[in-house]
Amino acid sequence: MNIQSAIIDGINILQNKYIKTAKIDSEILMAKALGKDRKYTILNNNKNLHDKDLKYFKKLIKERSFRKPIAYLVNKKFFWNSQFFVTSDTLIPRPDTELIIDQILSLTKHKSRMNVLDIGIGSGCILLSILNERKKFYGTGIDISKNCINISKINAKNLKVNSRARFYKTDVDKFCFGKYDLIVSNPPYIKKHNLKYLERDVAKYEPRLALDGGLDGLSEIRKVIKKSSELIKKNGKFILEIGFDQKNKVINLLKKEGFYINSTLKDLANNDRCIISTKI
Repeated sequence: MNIQSAIIDGINILQNKYIKTAKIDSEILMAKALGKDRKYTILNNNKNLHDKDLKYFKKLIKERSFRKPIAYLVNKKFFWNSQFFVTSDTLIPRPDTELIIDQILSLTKHKSRMNVLDIGIGSGCILLSILNERKKFYGTGIDISKNCINISKINAKNLKVNSRARFYKTDVDKFCFGKYDLIVSNPPYIKKHNLKYLERDVAKYEPRLALDGGLDGLSEIRKVIKKSSELIKKNGKFILEIGFDQKNKVINLLKKEGFYINSTLKDLANNDRCIISTKI
């Protein structure tokens, strides 16, 4: 069987499972099976496949048909200006989170040097994107997951920012190292009983540890806000990603811990997604 025929078979299998991105998914998975890029599969679509490559491609298509995310199948996801290594231990970086990067770059355009803390670093996509853009900034990332810390270290090395980044496996409650000009966090904020209603790709495959915000969705947010109020310098900026229906409750929590609310950002779907505040 040649590359084109196998890709078409893959498209048909995924379409039968109502996967809207069947064509591009099939092409990406073929490139993965061959260890090439998509351009190669297009330019060589009449080339016959080795049995082992076809077998691997079919395995990938089967996994995708069960809704396993493409990012986990190919172990990479493009975010901001870089490609990040990801596994099922980390959340998949999302376009909505790029709003945070955009906002931070706007807030820091006149800053020559800053010390940044990322609470719940995951793949490192937020902190490392900032360090990649701001060559004199230093960053610290913490996460409760050892695997996330290891993945962030790999990404820091790939982006050549590892000399300016430190990582600690710790719960935010127990972290008390340093004072920071800017703190950013995308904590778990989904209500426990709502986890089962998430899209199947997310609910079945993405790490529950990074999604579960407790009974009211605010248990981790409370901890992050309280600890950030201790770790941040006076007049430091705190940027927090939130759930679409949490704005008013989170603003009240921030005010109680001595933060002035600068603004709230909406995501690509026009939902409240991020609160920018200043420690006063």
